[in-house]
Amino acid sequence: QVQLVESGGGLVQAGGSLRLSCAASGNIYTISVMGWYRQAPGKQRELVASITSGGSTNYADSVKGRFTISRDDAKKMSYLQMNSLKPEDTAVYYCTIVVRTGRYWGQGTQVTVSS
Repeated sequence: QVQLVESGGGLVQAGGSLRLSCAASGNIYTISVMGWYRQAPGKQRELVASITSGGSTNYADSVKGRFTISRDDAKKMSYLQMNSLKPEDTAVYYCTIVVRTGRYWGQGTQVTVSS
């Protein structure tokens, strides 16, 4: 059984920073892709950032230059450093991984950016 646990969400003022962490556990040998999605009220879930096992990254245009994704395969963790946060970044952020058996999701962590 694969489990993902996010942490690091919270309330921050516009212009501030937060660092989200995602810890993966269970029957995992190789994680091909680690990523972060977000879903704001009334909107569809959208990709924020992803990183492959080779280190290639992909970012939503709205977060490029402000967010940085990283991973630590030894610890089976991914991180999302979020700087210069804006009110429109407010959403529930979900960690996801892609492994041999499929894609798995965390339960989500709330990020609220006040203006």
